[in-house]
Amino acid sequence: MVNFRVVAFDCDGVLFDTEQANRVYYSTILQQFGRPAVTEEQFAFVHMHTVFESLAYLFPDEKALAAAHGFRKTMDYQQYLRYFTVEPHLVSLLEKLKPQFKTAIATNRTDTMNRLLAAFDVDGYFDLIVTAGDVERPKPHPDALLKISDHFNIQPNQVIYIGDSRVDELAARAAGMPLVAYRNPELLAQYYINSLNELEGLLEV
Repeated sequence: MVNFRVVAFDCDGVLFDTEQANRVYYSTILQQFGRPAVTEEQFAFVHMHTVFESLAYLFPDEKALAAAHGFRKTMDYQQYLRYFTVEPHLVSLLEKLKPQFKTAIATNRTDTMNRLLAAFDVDGYFDLIVTAGDVERPKPHPDALLKISDHFNIQPNQVIYIGDSRVDELAARAAGMPLVAYRNPELLAQYYINSLNELEGLLEV
């Protein structure tokens, strides 16, 4: 096995179950403008992409898009945190990873990560957090993942990335970074797990 130095995680669907939160969040925005709640097709897109890409997808008209962004900025994201649940075994895994590994997050979230991590008392477990706002191009481009390897001055194949979506697969492949597919056997990955505690055996911690 490659000598992994960094364990990096996607956020939504890996660190947290955010499906209900994202459904309610985007449905609230749509319904503010008299539109139906988010459909399954729409949700499949917004659950993986940045808020800017998601709103552009939901509101293709430029004027409507500007209004949607205006409304979004007035929303208190704190109220959506009650819909989040921490993935089982996350905290125990993070504790076991130290001090053997550095830990990082690469997410297509933008300005909600700090509040989210703090709300669940896991903000102190990560050495680096890379959001879509920290790179020129979000996933599926490799920029966020390469920022992690560059930060720690290591090769991309020394970072193992845990993701659950097609954009994670594409980003990892473009970065030359091994992917652990989390609860998604349809992804092309080097490893597959259904529970975060399976990483303990994989990484021998």
